[in-house]
Amino acid sequence: MTSSATVPIRLRLAQLAAHLVVALIALVVIGGATRVMEAGLACPDWPLCYGSLLPGRQMNLKVFLEWFHRLDAFVVGVALLVQLGAAWFWRKELPRWFLPLSFLLVLLVVLQGGLGALTVLQLLPSSVVTAHLVLALTLVIVMSGLTQRLLHTGSKDAAAPRWWPFLGGISLAAVSGQCLLGGRMASSWAAQRCLQEGQSCQWLHWHRSAATPAAICVLLFVATALIAGGWARQQWPLLITATLLVSTQIGLGVLTLRLGLSQPAVTVGHQLVACLLVAVLAALTWRRPSAPDSPLTIARDSSTLEPCHG
Repeated sequence: MTSSATVPIRLRLAQLAAHLVVALIALVVIGGATRVMEAGLACPDWPLCYGSLLPGRQMNLKVFLEWFHRLDAFVVGVALLVQLGAAWFWRKELPRWFLPLSFLLVLLVVLQGGLGALTVLQLLPSSVVTAHLVLALTLVIVMSGLTQRLLHTGSKDAAAPRWWPFLGGISLAAVSGQCLLGGRMASSWAAQRCLQEGQSCQWLHWHRSAATPAAICVLLFVATALIAGGWARQQWPLLITATLLVSTQIGLGVLTLRLGLSQPAVTVGHQLVACLLVAVLAALTWRRPSAPDSPLTIARDSSTLEPCHG
Protein backbone atom coordinates (compact mmCIF):
# COMPACT_ATOMS: atom_id res chain seq x y z
CA MET A 1 0.00 0.00 0.00
CA THR A 2 1.24 3.48 -0.78
CA SER A 3 1.81 5.69 2.26
CA SER A 4 -0.08 8.96 2.52
CA ALA A 5 3.17 10.91 2.21
CA THR A 6 3.69 9.66 -1.33
CA VAL A 7 0.16 10.34 -2.58
CA PRO A 8 0.57 14.03 -3.57
CA ILE A 9 3.66 13.54 -5.76
CA ARG A 10 2.15 10.45 -7.38
CA LEU A 11 -1.07 12.32 -8.12
CA ARG A 12 0.82 15.30 -9.51
CA LEU A 13 2.85 13.04 -11.76
CA ALA A 14 -0.35 11.30 -12.88
CA GLN A 15 -1.80 14.71 -13.76
CA LEU A 16 1.36 15.59 -15.70
CA ALA A 17 1.15 12.28 -17.56
CA ALA A 18 -2.52 12.90 -18.35
CA HIS A 19 -1.71 16.29 -19.85
CA LEU A 20 1.14 14.72 -21.82
CA VAL A 21 -1.30 12.21 -23.32
CA VAL A 22 -3.37 15.14 -24.59
CA ALA A 23 -0.26 16.91 -25.90
CA LEU A 24 0.91 13.77 -27.70
CA ILE A 25 -2.47 13.22 -29.31
CA ALA A 26 -2.37 16.85 -30.47
CA LEU A 27 1.14 16.26 -31.81
CA VAL A 28 0.00 13.28 -33.89
CA VAL A 29 -3.08 15.07 -35.20
CA ILE A 30 -1.23 18.28 -36.07
CA GLY A 31 1.37 16.17 -37.84
CA GLY A 32 -1.42 14.51 -39.80
CA ALA A 33 -2.92 17.89 -40.66
CA THR A 34 0.51 19.05 -41.81
CA ARG A 35 0.69 16.12 -44.21
CA VAL A 36 -2.90 16.53 -45.44
CA MET A 37 -2.29 20.22 -46.14
CA GLU A 38 1.02 19.34 -47.85
CA ALA A 39 2.82 21.56 -45.36
CA GLY A 40 5.58 19.14 -44.38
CA LEU A 41 8.19 21.33 -46.05
CA ALA A 42 6.55 24.67 -45.24
CA CYS A 43 9.56 25.34 -43.01
CA PRO A 44 12.48 24.42 -45.29
CA ASP A 45 15.07 24.33 -42.50
CA TRP A 46 15.32 22.59 -39.12
CA PRO A 47 15.11 23.15 -36.14
CA LEU A 48 14.41 26.81 -36.95
CA CYS A 49 11.80 27.96 -39.44
CA TYR A 50 13.16 30.34 -42.07
CA GLY A 51 16.12 30.88 -39.79
CA SER A 52 14.10 32.14 -36.81
CA LEU A 53 12.16 30.83 -33.82
CA LEU A 54 9.00 32.59 -34.96
CA PRO A 55 8.72 33.28 -38.69
CA GLY A 56 7.04 36.60 -39.36
CA ARG A 57 6.58 37.57 -42.97
CA GLN A 58 6.52 33.94 -44.13
CA MET A 59 3.71 32.97 -41.72
CA ASN A 60 0.63 31.42 -43.35
CA LEU A 61 -1.55 28.40 -42.59
CA LYS A 62 0.95 25.85 -43.87
CA VAL A 63 3.91 27.46 -42.11
CA PHE A 64 1.87 27.74 -38.90
CA LEU A 65 1.00 24.03 -38.96
CA GLU A 66 4.61 22.96 -39.36
CA TRP A 67 5.86 25.53 -36.85
CA PHE A 68 3.21 24.64 -34.25
CA HIS A 69 3.93 20.92 -34.73
CA ARG A 70 7.55 21.57 -33.79
CA LEU A 71 6.51 23.78 -30.87
CA ASP A 72 4.25 21.06 -29.46
CA ALA A 73 7.07 18.53 -29.80
CA PHE A 74 9.40 20.89 -27.91
CA VAL A 75 6.87 21.35 -25.09
CA VAL A 76 6.41 17.57 -24.83
CA GLY A 77 10.18 17.11 -24.65
CA VAL A 78 10.53 19.68 -21.85
CA ALA A 79 7.65 18.11 -19.91
CA LEU A 80 9.22 14.66 -20.20
CA LEU A 81 12.52 16.06 -18.87
CA VAL A 82 10.60 17.51 -15.92
CA GLN A 83 9.01 14.12 -15.35
CA LEU A 84 12.42 12.45 -15.47
CA GLY A 85 13.79 14.94 -12.95
CA ALA A 86 10.88 14.28 -10.60
CA ALA A 87 11.31 10.54 -11.03
CA TRP A 88 14.95 10.85 -10.00
CA PHE A 89 14.35 13.24 -7.10
CA TRP A 90 11.51 11.14 -5.58
CA ARG A 91 12.84 7.77 -6.76
CA LYS A 92 12.67 6.27 -3.23
CA GLU A 93 8.98 7.13 -2.84
CA LEU A 94 7.84 6.16 -6.34
CA PRO A 95 7.53 2.71 -7.97
CA ARG A 96 10.84 1.28 -9.16
CA TRP A 97 9.64 1.07 -12.76
CA PHE A 98 8.88 4.78 -12.99
CA LEU A 99 12.46 6.09 -13.27
CA PRO A 100 13.66 3.76 -16.09
CA LEU A 101 10.39 4.24 -17.96
CA SER A 102 10.71 8.03 -17.67
CA PHE A 103 14.25 7.78 -19.03
CA LEU A 104 13.02 5.60 -21.91
CA LEU A 105 10.34 8.18 -22.77
CA VAL A 106 12.98 10.91 -22.98
CA LEU A 107 15.06 8.74 -25.32
CA LEU A 108 12.00 8.06 -27.47
CA VAL A 109 11.14 11.74 -27.80
CA VAL A 110 14.75 12.54 -28.72
CA LEU A 111 14.60 9.85 -31.41
CA GLN A 112 11.26 11.26 -32.51
CA GLY A 113 12.85 14.68 -32.91
CA GLY A 114 15.62 13.13 -35.00
CA LEU A 115 13.07 11.47 -37.28
CA GLY A 116 11.23 14.77 -37.55
CA ALA A 117 14.44 16.43 -38.69
CA LEU A 118 15.01 13.70 -41.29
CA THR A 119 11.53 14.17 -42.73
CA VAL A 120 12.48 17.77 -43.55
CA LEU A 121 16.13 17.36 -44.48
CA GLN A 122 15.45 14.32 -46.70
CA LEU A 123 12.31 15.84 -48.26
CA LEU A 124 9.59 13.65 -46.71
CA PRO A 125 10.68 10.08 -47.53
CA SER A 126 7.76 7.71 -46.98
CA SER A 127 9.69 5.26 -44.78
CA VAL A 128 10.89 8.00 -42.42
CA VAL A 129 7.44 9.60 -42.21
CA THR A 130 5.93 6.20 -41.34
CA ALA A 131 8.61 5.56 -38.70
CA HIS A 132 7.83 9.02 -37.30
CA LEU A 133 4.18 7.96 -36.90
CA VAL A 134 5.13 4.60 -35.36
CA LEU A 135 7.17 6.33 -32.67
CA ALA A 136 4.45 8.91 -32.06
CA LEU A 137 1.83 6.21 -31.47
CA THR A 138 4.29 4.36 -29.21
CA LEU A 139 4.64 7.49 -27.10
CA VAL A 140 0.85 7.84 -26.86
CA ILE A 141 0.46 4.20 -25.81
CA VAL A 142 3.24 4.25 -23.22
CA MET A 143 2.15 7.57 -21.72
CA SER A 144 -1.51 6.52 -21.52
CA GLY A 145 -0.53 3.26 -19.85
CA LEU A 146 1.86 5.11 -17.53
CA THR A 147 -0.98 7.33 -16.37
CA GLN A 148 -3.03 4.29 -15.40
CA ARG A 149 -0.19 2.67 -13.48
CA LEU A 150 0.42 5.87 -11.52
CA LEU A 151 -3.25 5.84 -10.54
CA HIS A 152 -3.14 2.15 -9.58
CA THR A 153 -2.19 1.46 -5.96
CA GLY A 154 -3.87 -1.90 -5.48
CA SER A 155 -2.39 -5.05 -3.99
CA LYS A 156 -2.19 -8.47 -5.58
CA ASP A 157 -5.70 -9.13 -4.31
CA ALA A 158 -6.96 -6.19 -6.42
CA ALA A 159 -5.99 -7.46 -9.86
CA ALA A 160 -7.78 -7.22 -13.17
CA PRO A 161 -9.23 -10.45 -14.64
CA ARG A 162 -6.67 -12.49 -16.55
CA TRP A 163 -8.49 -11.98 -19.83
CA TRP A 164 -8.49 -8.20 -19.41
CA PRO A 165 -4.89 -7.40 -20.50
CA PHE A 166 -5.08 -10.16 -23.13
CA LEU A 167 -8.17 -8.86 -24.93
CA GLY A 168 -7.14 -5.27 -24.34
CA GLY A 169 -3.69 -5.90 -25.77
CA ILE A 170 -5.09 -7.64 -28.85
CA SER A 171 -7.50 -4.75 -29.46
CA LEU A 172 -4.72 -2.21 -29.01
CA ALA A 173 -2.39 -4.09 -31.36
CA ALA A 174 -5.12 -4.46 -34.01
CA VAL A 175 -6.05 -0.76 -33.95
CA SER A 176 -2.41 0.34 -33.87
CA GLY A 177 -1.66 -1.88 -36.87
CA GLN A 178 -4.62 -0.38 -38.68
CA CYS A 179 -3.28 3.11 -37.91
CA LEU A 180 0.12 2.20 -39.28
CA LEU A 181 -1.39 0.82 -42.47
CA GLY A 182 -3.26 4.10 -42.85
CA GLY A 183 -0.10 6.06 -42.12
CA ARG A 184 1.90 4.14 -44.69
CA MET A 185 -0.87 4.61 -47.23
CA ALA A 186 -1.02 8.34 -46.50
CA SER A 187 2.74 8.95 -46.48
CA SER A 188 3.09 7.31 -49.90
CA TRP A 189 -0.04 9.08 -51.23
CA ALA A 190 -1.31 5.66 -52.24
CA ALA A 191 -5.00 6.48 -51.66
CA GLN A 192 -4.86 9.53 -53.94
CA ARG A 193 -3.06 7.61 -56.67
CA CYS A 194 -5.53 4.75 -56.38
CA LEU A 195 -8.60 6.98 -56.61
CA GLN A 196 -7.20 9.20 -59.36
CA GLU A 197 -4.98 6.89 -61.41
CA GLY A 198 -5.87 3.36 -60.30
CA GLN A 199 -2.30 2.76 -59.03
CA SER A 200 -0.93 1.53 -55.67
CA CYS A 201 -4.40 0.32 -54.66
CA GLN A 202 -3.02 -2.55 -52.56
CA TRP A 203 -2.39 -0.22 -49.60
CA LEU A 204 -5.95 1.06 -49.69
CA HIS A 205 -7.25 -2.50 -49.99
CA TRP A 206 -5.19 -3.67 -47.01
CA HIS A 207 -6.28 -0.70 -44.92
CA ARG A 208 -9.95 -1.30 -45.66
CA SER A 209 -9.66 -5.07 -45.15
CA ALA A 210 -7.98 -4.68 -41.77
CA ALA A 211 -10.68 -2.33 -40.49
CA THR A 212 -13.22 -5.10 -39.86
CA PRO A 213 -10.95 -7.39 -37.75
CA ALA A 214 -9.76 -4.39 -35.72
CA ALA A 215 -13.33 -3.30 -35.03
CA ILE A 216 -14.33 -6.86 -34.06
CA CYS A 217 -11.43 -7.07 -31.58
CA VAL A 218 -12.51 -3.86 -29.85
CA LEU A 219 -16.18 -4.81 -29.76
CA LEU A 220 -15.34 -8.29 -28.42
CA PHE A 221 -13.28 -6.70 -25.65
CA VAL A 222 -16.11 -4.32 -24.76
CA ALA A 223 -18.80 -7.03 -24.87
CA THR A 224 -16.74 -9.40 -22.70
CA ALA A 225 -16.17 -6.69 -20.11
CA LEU A 226 -19.83 -5.71 -19.93
CA ILE A 227 -21.02 -9.33 -19.72
CA ALA A 228 -18.41 -10.28 -17.11
CA GLY A 229 -19.71 -7.70 -14.65
CA GLY A 230 -17.90 -6.66 -11.48
CA TRP A 231 -14.88 -4.40 -11.82
CA ALA A 232 -14.73 -4.93 -15.59
CA ARG A 233 -18.26 -3.62 -16.09
CA GLN A 234 -17.47 -0.63 -13.88
CA GLN A 235 -15.11 0.57 -16.61
CA TRP A 236 -18.13 1.18 -18.85
CA PRO A 237 -17.41 4.90 -19.49
CA LEU A 238 -14.17 4.12 -21.32
CA LEU A 239 -15.61 0.94 -22.82
CA ILE A 240 -18.55 2.84 -24.31
CA THR A 241 -16.16 5.57 -25.44
CA ALA A 242 -14.10 2.98 -27.32
CA THR A 243 -17.26 1.65 -28.98
CA LEU A 244 -18.36 5.13 -30.06
CA LEU A 245 -14.88 5.90 -31.38
CA VAL A 246 -14.86 2.70 -33.46
CA SER A 247 -18.24 3.57 -34.97
CA THR A 248 -17.17 7.14 -35.66
CA GLN A 249 -13.91 5.99 -37.19
CA ILE A 250 -15.66 3.63 -39.60
CA GLY A 251 -18.08 6.37 -40.62
CA LEU A 252 -15.29 8.89 -41.17
CA GLY A 253 -13.30 6.38 -43.19
CA VAL A 254 -16.22 5.69 -45.51
CA LEU A 255 -16.94 9.41 -45.82
CA THR A 256 -13.30 10.19 -46.57
CA LEU A 257 -13.26 7.79 -49.51
CA ARG A 258 -16.63 8.91 -50.84
CA LEU A 259 -15.39 12.50 -50.80
CA GLY A 260 -12.26 11.40 -52.64
CA LEU A 261 -10.01 12.81 -49.89
CA SER A 262 -11.11 16.27 -51.00
CA GLN A 263 -12.07 17.51 -47.51
CA PRO A 264 -8.99 17.91 -45.26
CA ALA A 265 -11.15 18.40 -42.16
CA VAL A 266 -12.73 14.95 -42.60
CA THR A 267 -9.35 13.31 -43.17
CA VAL A 268 -7.84 14.98 -40.11
CA GLY A 269 -10.90 13.99 -38.08
CA HIS A 270 -10.31 10.39 -39.16
CA GLN A 271 -6.75 10.63 -37.83
CA LEU A 272 -7.88 12.29 -34.59
CA VAL A 273 -10.42 9.57 -33.79
CA ALA A 274 -7.83 6.87 -34.54
CA CYS A 275 -5.34 8.40 -32.12
CA LEU A 276 -8.01 8.86 -29.44
CA LEU A 277 -9.00 5.21 -29.83
CA VAL A 278 -5.39 4.11 -29.38
CA ALA A 279 -5.09 6.22 -26.20
CA VAL A 280 -8.35 4.88 -24.76
CA LEU A 281 -7.45 1.26 -25.50
CA ALA A 282 -4.01 1.73 -23.95
CA ALA A 283 -5.63 3.21 -20.84
CA LEU A 284 -8.05 0.29 -20.60
CA THR A 285 -5.35 -2.33 -21.16
CA TRP A 286 -3.17 -1.03 -18.33
CA ARG A 287 -6.02 -0.12 -15.97
CA ARG A 288 -6.07 -2.05 -12.69
CA PRO A 289 -8.40 -1.98 -9.67
CA SER A 290 -7.22 0.21 -6.80
CA ALA A 291 -7.21 -1.03 -3.23
CA PRO A 292 -10.43 0.04 -1.48
CA ASP A 293 -8.57 1.61 1.44
CA SER A 294 -5.91 3.31 -0.69
CA PRO A 295 -5.37 7.03 0.08
CA LEU A 296 -4.76 7.60 -3.63
CA THR A 297 -8.17 6.15 -4.49
CA ILE A 298 -9.89 8.47 -2.04
CA ALA A 299 -8.02 11.50 -3.32
CA ARG A 300 -8.63 10.56 -6.94
CA ASP A 301 -12.37 10.10 -6.46
CA SER A 302 -12.70 13.66 -5.15
CA SER A 303 -10.73 15.25 -7.96
CA THR A 304 -11.36 16.01 -11.61
CA LEU A 305 -8.50 13.79 -12.76
CA GLU A 306 -10.58 10.69 -13.54
CA PRO A 307 -12.51 12.13 -16.53
CA CYS A 308 -9.39 13.45 -18.22
CA HIS A 309 -6.62 10.93 -17.69
CA GLY A 310 -7.60 8.57 -20.54
